[in-house]
Amino acid sequence: MWITIAPFVTVARVKRDEAKKIVAGGGDPSQNKQQEKLARQGEATNTFEAITREWYQRRYDRWSESYRLEMMSTFESDVFPYIGYRPIKEIKPLELMAVLSKLEKRGATEKMRKVRQRCGEVWKYAIITGRAEYNPAPDLASAFAPHKREHYPHLTINEIPEFLSSLASYSGSMLVKLAMRLLILTGTRPGELRQAEWAEFDFDNALWEIPAVRMKMRRPHMVPLPDQAITILKQIQPISGRYQFVFPGRIQHSKPISEMTLNVLIRRIGYGGRATGHGFRHTMSTILHEQGFNTAWIETQLAHVDKNSIRGTYNHAQYLDGRREMLQWYADYMDSLENGENVIHGRFGKRA
Repeated sequence: MWITIAPFVTVARVKRDEAKKIVAGGGDPSQNKQQEKLARQGEATNTFEAITREWYQRRYDRWSESYRLEMMSTFESDVFPYIGYRPIKEIKPLELMAVLSKLEKRGATEKMRKVRQRCGEVWKYAIITGRAEYNPAPDLASAFAPHKREHYPHLTINEIPEFLSSLASYSGSMLVKLAMRLLILTGTRPGELRQAEWAEFDFDNALWEIPAVRMKMRRPHMVPLPDQAITILKQIQPISGRYQFVFPGRIQHSKPISEMTLNVLIRRIGYGGRATGHGFRHTMSTILHEQGFNTAWIETQLAHVDKNSIRGTYNHAQYLDGRREMLQWYADYMDSLENGENVIHGRFGKRA
């Protein structure tokens, strides 16, 4: 039996020669080995996935639970399998482009936009912490066709009376029925409404303060409550007042109703495809603009931000009284439509 040892001898000689060179240059071979070991460890902790998870943990408390879960799920399913294992400083623009292209081919253009933006935030963090020098994400924005925003199905003024009548006749969950009414009167996003907590409501001042962590724009949002909204909340209190959430789940009371609950109600009363929970924001905006209300009041109520305006639309101190008056008018108007009263359409709303 022959034992081949030549290759091992050759490797040993190479390492010996390398050590001699390090010593000749005034270095320490053992210290050099330690540096190589640290470099290998650094490569493991500087992968795209490792840095993403580090960035995620540092910002974790700023996001709502649903947003956190959706974000990490997207990274794990659509990004990490392709570039997660790669050292972030070595990832080329074409590699990220390939990841985004997979989403585009699936028709998930809005998701692709979010992934690009979130990857860009990870690269920014890597640059700040000294583990990357270049952020390829912004440059890829022009490589893809812009996302076409989908307009949520919504009702016109003429369709509202019949919808409210159908809602009144709904024999399902009273809690969900009242949630729909509150959504219509406040113009909030369905996600903001369904996760509402009793602690956020100030009944003495008829005010609902939604914390920044639950807002799309990550800013706290003040919602003045018309009389009808207060009445609805008082109707809900005997049902869910002992729980954290105003609209707790039917089985798990420690969690809010699901994101599909309101749209399921809409479908059950015959408006599937014609209306959505989110669409009532469009309906509110249309009616209030047609009645001549101050655009800044409307945009603030809908929690929009005018990126082209220095002031934006978040000056709550300036607009709270105006928005309170506007929402009370809107709630009274909804009552008139539901009761079949003759409503004169015209520019009779309050203007700034």
